[in-house]
Amino acid sequence: MENIAIGAAEVTLIEKGFQVVRLKNDTDEVAHFEHHVDRSFIQFHFCLKGTTGLAFNEGSYRLNLSEQSSYLLYNPSKDLPLNLEIQANTWFIAVLVSIKKFHSLFSPDATHVSFLSDENKDKKYYVDGSISPSMAVALHQLMNYNLNDAIKRLYFKGKAYELMSLYFHQPEDADVEACPFLVDEQNMRKIKEAKEIIINRMIDPPSLNDLALEIGLSLKKLKEGFKEVYGDTVYGFLLDHKMEYARQLLDSGQHNVNEVGSLVGYSTASHFISAFKKKYGTTPKKYLMGS
Repeated sequence: MENIAIGAAEVTLIEKGFQVVRLKNDTDEVAHFEHHVDRSFIQFHFCLKGTTGLAFNEGSYRLNLSEQSSYLLYNPSKDLPLNLEIQANTWFIAVLVSIKKFHSLFSPDATHVSFLSDENKDKKYYVDGSISPSMAVALHQLMNYNLNDAIKRLYFKGKAYELMSLYFHQPEDADVEACPFLVDEQNMRKIKEAKEIIINRMIDPPSLNDLALEIGLSLKKLKEGFKEVYGDTVYGFLLDHKMEYARQLLDSGQHNVNEVGSLVGYSTASHFISAFKKKYGTTPKKYLMGS
């Protein structure tokens, strides 16, 4: 573990051309971290909570990455070393992959990954996005790794591969010709509104019929559109969100299992424990104990 100004950082070499950087600042002060990354690497940045500042060109340009946001960058003509400002109570993960290694992970016909095409291979590439619930699960598993160090590299490799596969399965890469729904901006706004409603009211979410009425879409369009945009059913997405939020509450150490279950909308502890175990393969108590 390498100490930074405030908090802790860890760089794990998975294999040649493949690294995972974990930064956790659980203090009330700002921390800084620097790590050399040359131009042959693609960088995937994920801010799980808090805010991370990314500085480029020796500090002349700055980008803030907010909670639950991601940023991909690649510039084959210029080194882009990590120069990060980690705000108080912030968790951040970066996956660094060499372009050679990255190409080897995809089949030649992976046209949905736009910068793998021949015409883009020598161009710089920057894109921001959000962290989906399924990505958040993999990220938190990387951040809160507590297994035997002997299998750490294997575990990180599997999780980093999972994370990248989920990243490129995002709705932004969907085939809009195959799914005309995604072209309709008004419908997209309504589906995003539906997501915000169920997240904000996860303790007592509306029925699908009530949700459809509230956003002004038919029940059929709500179901089809939500699945297209978020890759899951409305309640499947909500369950993922509730379980991930429950993990964050447990990680905070400020609540016991019963309190966490109540905060995510379960009237009885047994129902919460059952749902948590079904999702993660362990009970909340055992998760807290690190077993």
